[in-house]
Amino acid sequence: MEKAIAVLLKEPVLLTGSSRTDAGVHAVQNFFHFDIKEARSDLLKVKLVYNLNAILPPDIAVKGLREVAADAHCRFDATSREYQYYISRYKNPFLKDRSFYFPYKLDRDKMQQAAVILLEYKDFTSFSKRHTQVRSFICNIEKSEWSWKEGYCVYYVKGNRFLRGMVRALTATMLKVGRNRISLDQFREIIEAKDCTKASFAVPPEGLFLMSVKYPSDES
Repeated sequence: MEKAIAVLLKEPVLLTGSSRTDAGVHAVQNFFHFDIKEARSDLLKVKLVYNLNAILPPDIAVKGLREVAADAHCRFDATSREYQYYISRYKNPFLKDRSFYFPYKLDRDKMQQAAVILLEYKDFTSFSKRHTQVRSFICNIEKSEWSWKEGYCVYYVKGNRFLRGMVRALTATMLKVGRNRISLDQFREIIEAKDCTKASFAVPPEGLFLMSVKYPSDES
């Protein structure tokens, strides 16, 4: 998208995203910011959105453009992010690229208990991929729960920030709880170990969706 914007504006741009995601992860909502030499009129913004969507690939859609303060940062200014991870319980060709097919028997109650346990903790070092360049592994999780639907289940999680690979690691490790491969006490031990070799990261990116990103202006 960076190249497409640069072509249409006829000036180089550096695009910064609100959330960094692995290849294959989906985003229902995401934000990016970039600097340009001068402000554009509302009419030009509408035209730019139209032209961007005309040249971008079909799996990317631009919904709108707006001016923000010069010091605004779409990643660091975000107050919360919400993710959902979809797991298909039955084979469904239409969900092949949008969920993780996992037909094994699961203990729903234990998985929900594990999700609630996460709300007690702040340090999620165990659920971050190696060699992640962050200053802190502290995350404030305000929502963590499983929802069971006909033919699939969804893990919902909302927090102020997430570490690289964190949501997939949480999901994969709770699936081990659901299959009785590890107990709830062992799940706690994994969290408290602050060691990513203790957690599981064995779920594919296709089941993960970034659902929303919120900013202070959304809460006023």
